[in-house]
Formats: sequence, structure tokens, C-alpha cells
Amino acid sequence: MAPPLIQLKDIALTFGGTPLLSGVELTVSESERLCLVGRNGSGKSTLLKIAAGLMASDGGSRFVQPGATVRYLPQEPDFSGFETTLAYVEAGMGPGDDPYQARYLVEQLGLTGAEHPAHLSGGEGRRAALARVLAPSPDILLLDEPTNHLDLTTIEWLEGELGARRGALVLISHDRRFLANLSRSTAWLDRGRVRQIDRGFANFEEWRDEVLAEEERDQHKLDRKIVAEEHWLRYGVSGRRKRNVKRLAGLHELRRQRRDYRGTAGSANLAAAEADKSGKLVIEAKGIGKSYERTIVDQFSIRIQRGDRIGIVGPNGAGKTTLINMLTGAETPDGGTIRLGANLEMATLDQHRESLDPKSTLMEALTGGRSDHVMVGGKPKHVVSYMKDFLFAQEQMRTPLEALSGGERGRLMLARALAKPSNLLVLDEPTNDLDLETLDVLEDMLGDYEGTVILISHDRDFLDRVVTSVIVPEGNGRWVEYAGGYTDMLAQRGADLKREAPKSTPASETERSAKNAPAATAPGKRRLSFNEKHALETLPKSIAKLQTEIAKQQQHLDDPDLYAKDRAAFDKASGALAKAQTELQLAEDRWLELEMLREEIEEA
Repeated sequence: MAPPLIQLKDIALTFGGTPLLSGVELTVSESERLCLVGRNGSGKSTLLKIAAGLMASDGGSRFVQPGATVRYLPQEPDFSGFETTLAYVEAGMGPGDDPYQARYLVEQLGLTGAEHPAHLSGGEGRRAALARVLAPSPDILLLDEPTNHLDLTTIEWLEGELGARRGALVLISHDRRFLANLSRSTAWLDRGRVRQIDRGFANFEEWRDEVLAEEERDQHKLDRKIVAEEHWLRYGVSGRRKRNVKRLAGLHELRRQRRDYRGTAGSANLAAAEADKSGKLVIEAKGIGKSYERTIVDQFSIRIQRGDRIGIVGPNGAGKTTLINMLTGAETPDGGTIRLGANLEMATLDQHRESLDPKSTLMEALTGGRSDHVMVGGKPKHVVSYMKDFLFAQEQMRTPLEALSGGERGRLMLARALAKPSNLLVLDEPTNDLDLETLDVLEDMLGDYEGTVILISHDRDFLDRVVTSVIVPEGNGRWVEYAGGYTDMLAQRGADLKREAPKSTPASETERSAKNAPAATAPGKRRLSFNEKHALETLPKSIAKLQTEIAKQQQHLDDPDLYAKDRAAFDKASGALAKAQTELQLAEDRWLELEMLREEIEEA
């Protein structure tokens, strides 16, 4: 069995009282696809930083295979000291890395490379950080919430890119579909310890429930055993003293086990404060449009009725927020009409959490600084009780917002939005940073909500579970509603979403126009991409190097006495030969494929 690329043994770390990590073991082997899951605040990001060598633990050891390259994607990358995004990406390259990859990945991720890092949006910053860690093609990629701030187009591109790579991958993400499509093993960080299984995330939740059910049965047996031993202690007939002392010590040990047991964290108690029912018709839009430097929405019409769950998806910059603002009356369309139904009470969740004062406390953010009660559905509720519904401890009441984790800020925004009586919920990226358990509760709450829901989300699994129809941009300001969830939309549409090219016709509309155009107006001539040209130029050199390596290892193995003299050297040469032969086959196939494509293009 090959040695691990990264191995953490008996890792311990404590902040304050309760240990965050206690005896954690984590192993990542070559080409492994591992997802690291756990509740918000369980220490996933901290453990990943320890694996990356960026944080020291209180105890335990960290091993990294000599010569293995490691790249780590933080949730909040540091762009200071860089004048352009390309310079930032190139700074992550090593001496032997291909410099062309930096520019290629910057372009693939929708950047020019000339952007100043100080002026990047959240999505642009995330794309630049991804390009930086992907460009060197490291042996181990450690990615902390790589899909945060990304639109669906980029998420699906990233999924394909990571799936095609050979290096090992460790993922932290709240995106179920992303984890299920990429992972082949799972590490569950729970109450300071890691359980690791050789199954991907698709099987995780069923396995987790089995583990917790077994744990609950064990605790029940322990409680019964303690009761039986305490009964003996009080009423049993004393035997030999030595035997009684031993049995008493056993009872003390059982009590210690029960005392030291850390039960699972509770679930959030999400419930929207509901107002009286709205009219049957909630929103009717006829031929609405909006333009700035380009057309954002053009001649869009829709009828939204009470109880509908509408999802709005699309690339960043497509105009999702503009569309939702027009539908809810927050923004006036340039043309067309909007009619809002009777008795509407709307509650909104804004994705821009930075609008909160970071110096204010959790209590002030919930109560408005007015008292120690929160108005929930028009009725006062003590702030501590309401905090507990959203998994906040009483001690956090005076915690400044800047000290909260991303998941805690997400729960805070939900708590503020759901306190207001409503029959129309408008949610902009409600799943950002929420852990899987809170996502489950949010989905159940939206399912039970009797009002109407309009939401923007890039979480495909969440859309499939919640919405009844999806609105998608088709290019040039045209938006279309599809029945069902995200997967249903793709099946009806027959294509994935495409990112709009800046200041030009959107890619999806261009492709559809070309497909439907008459034969006389065929699309423009196919050209080799930057990456394809570069591969054609560099693959012959790579093939020559691999052929030399194969000849070298074959020469070692031609020695008939090598196995008997040095078994380790024989195994090493055999492994290197097999690896080089596999890489040569792949390189030759790729070069042949590109050469045939080049000839087809030249002959067209």
C-alpha cells in the first residue's frame, strides 16, 4: 500500500474550555477525493489549516510525503501586495510549474488578469484564489468552501476541472451536489474527533444517522447499567470487601463515562412568523424590462400565485437581483406593468451580510438595541430564547458580529428575516455558509411555510428540494420560467447555463442562435483554444521525456539479479515504469486527438 500524502495523528487543539479537536486522525492518500464534513463551528477550517501547515496544534503530529506539493484555498484569501489578479495567481506558482496555466485559468474563470485585487467582488476574489491554487497542479488540494460566492456556471466548470485532475483533493463545502459528485471518501468531524469512511458524500447522511442511532442505544444501555449498579450499592448484600471495592470502582468509571459524554448539538428551530394569508394572486408581471448599459430584462411576464416556490438562477451579473427587485416593487421597470396582490406582507433576506455593523453585538442585531426582547410575529420573545432557536449559546449574547463565523452570520440573518410576520419570503442566497443540518431544517421550514417564496440560489440540491419552478436567463435580457427544480430545468432546456461574455451576446444565446440558424449562415470557424495550442506545442516534449524515463526504468529491471539483491529498488523501478507507461499512453492519445482536430480545422 502506498504511503499517505498527508497524515495527521492524535491532533489536539483547545480554545478556552471544551477541546475543539481531541485525538484527531486524518489520512489522505494519492489521488484520494475526500470531503470533510461537520457542523458549523466543529473545527473543519481549523483542521484544514493544520493539514496545510498554517496552524500549529497543541499536540499530535503532521506528516507530508517528501516532495509532495500542497495548495490551500482559504475562505478569505489575502490579496495585499499585488497589483493585478494575474500577479496574484502567478505568485502561487513553483519553479517547475507551467507559467501558461496561470493565464489560462484566469481566463477560464472569467477574469482578464488586469483587475486590481482591492476592487474585486466576492465572486471575482474567489475565482482569482481558485486560479492561484489550481495553476500549479499540486499533488494535494485543500479547498475550504470553494463554491462560496460562485455562480452556477462557475461551480459546474470547477466541478469538471477538479474531476479531471489526478491529484488528491480535500473538500469542505455546504454544497451537497458538489460534494456528492466529487468525493469518494468522507471524514466526519464531530465533537472533536474524526470518523473516516471509504464512501463518498452521497452515502454520508445515511451512515451518519446509523452511527448516531447506535451511539444513542449505547448511552441508553450505559444509563441502565448505572441504575442497576447504584441499586446494588444501596440495597445489595455485601460480599467480600475486595470484590465490593472493585465493583464500586467500576460504578465510578461508568459515571465518568456518562459525565464525559458530549452529546450531539441540537438542531436549529427555524420557523417563519406568518402573517394573514395573501390574495390568491401574489405578483403579476406583464412585459417588464430594464436596461442600463445593456438590456438586463426584456419583455418578461409571469403570474405568481399563493404557495408558489420560485427559484431564480443564472451567472453573476445576469440581473437576478434586478429581476427580483422589480417583481417585489423595490425597483421600477423601464416598461411593462407590475401588479402586487392584496394583503402582501413581505420579509427579505439580503445576501450582503456586511451591511450589519461588525462592532455591534448579537443581541443588538436581533433586538435593534432597544430591549432584551425580539418581536417574533408581532409578539415579544426573550432574546436568549430566540437565540437558542438558531443554535446560539447564551454566552454569545454580547459577542461582536465580527467574531462570528460565516455560518453563524448566516443563521443571524435568517433569525432577523424570519422574525417579521410575512406571507411572502424573498431570500437572496439563503444557504450561504449554513451547515448541512441547518440546511435540512431550512428546507423543512420552507416546505411547511404557507406563504409564497421567491429565492435566488446557486445550490442545485437545495433548488431541487424546495422550488416548484425555475427562472433562467437565456441571453439578451430574455428570461424563461421552467417547471420543476434545477435538474428538471436542465432536462427541459437541454443545456447547462453559460456565463455571459462581457459587453457581448451571451454565450447561451449565441449557441442557440447558431443552432437554429439556416445552413447558409453557419457559425464562425472553430479555432483551437489557448490551452489546446499550448498542449500541441508541449506534448511532444513531454512524450520524449516519458519515453526516456521508460527506457531508464526498463534498463534497471533488465538486471536479472535486481529482485534478489534489492527488493525495494525493484518495486520502485516497477512502479515508476508502470506510471510512466500510463502517462505516455494518455499523452499520446491527447496529442493525436488535438492533431486530428487541428487538421479538421485547417481543412474546413
